[in-house]
Amino acid sequence: MGSSGDVRVVCLGEAMVVLRPEGDQPLAEAATLRRSVGGAEANVAGALAALGVRTAWVSRLGRDPFGDVVTDDLTARGVQVRAERDPQRPTGLYVKEPAPGGSRMHYYRAGSAAAAMDADLLDEPGVAQALASAEVVHTSGITAGILEEGSALVPRLLALREELGFRLSVDLNWRPALWAGREVAPLVDLLRAADVVLLGADEARAALGVDAPHDLRELLGDRPRLVIKADSHAAGEHDPDGSATEVPALRVDVVEPVGAGDGFAAGYLAALVDGIEPVGRLRQGHLVAAGVLAATGDHADPPAVDVRARLLACSQDEWAATRVSAAGIDSPALETPAEASR
Repeated sequence: MGSSGDVRVVCLGEAMVVLRPEGDQPLAEAATLRRSVGGAEANVAGALAALGVRTAWVSRLGRDPFGDVVTDDLTARGVQVRAERDPQRPTGLYVKEPAPGGSRMHYYRAGSAAAAMDADLLDEPGVAQALASAEVVHTSGITAGILEEGSALVPRLLALREELGFRLSVDLNWRPALWAGREVAPLVDLLRAADVVLLGADEARAALGVDAPHDLRELLGDRPRLVIKADSHAAGEHDPDGSATEVPALRVDVVEPVGAGDGFAAGYLAALVDGIEPVGRLRQGHLVAAGVLAATGDHADPPAVDVRARLLACSQDEWAATRVSAAGIDSPALETPAEASR
């Protein structure tokens, strides 16, 4: 199930192989598709590893070539893979179709190996070892949505949280197609049980019917810290004790929005386990998300350590003047004294 070693964060959920035409070529006209790896928790795991956080990804994959692709990709990115291999069920797949303002997604995940995740996965020796050392376990509403009826994965996860003491992070990651014709009560219960809930205001409205911090607190109870992203404008951290911190988003020349929420989650969680204060947590979330927004794939390399440190510590005016594009980061916080005096 992967290499040994303590991890600080465990990401629990699906990974899929992603196929996309080169450039903006229509899918129906493309003779060649470029292959990569995606999936919410896999994206978060890869970004956490790139940020220097020891991370394991836990799931199930088919015993097929696409399962090998996922394993090799995440391992090469520094993630410890803890995945059961299923000889009967396939690894999930989705195809990106270029479209104005982003991409249209075509998912082929029904009956996948990941959909059969159950409580016994968490008791596998390699997985149990990772959970025992983890400070945070991260999952999402997608995981709750793909699990087949009767799965005891979530109850076992919550029992292990109480036993082992890790913090549970849940990203809402609302996907209407996964919940069509179904009650969302299991999703709400998972959010209420979390220690950290990440969600966008727009998806909260769609999934839960409310988006204001007070109303979300009423719905989700007093346990979770709420991290609410208000479209592309700002993100706020709202603690159960009533304290709140808000940080505006960076200006970004957007290339592709898919995966940006996973980048935010990774940046935020990396700062959380490193003991960084709320403004720094939110800034690092914005910073990693901005890099994904400015790239064509579902993930992007985060800025170098020294660049992140300067942007996390910069003034509000310097932060407001920062812009991220495919060419890099333009910010007065990154200017040398000589450049700043010109």
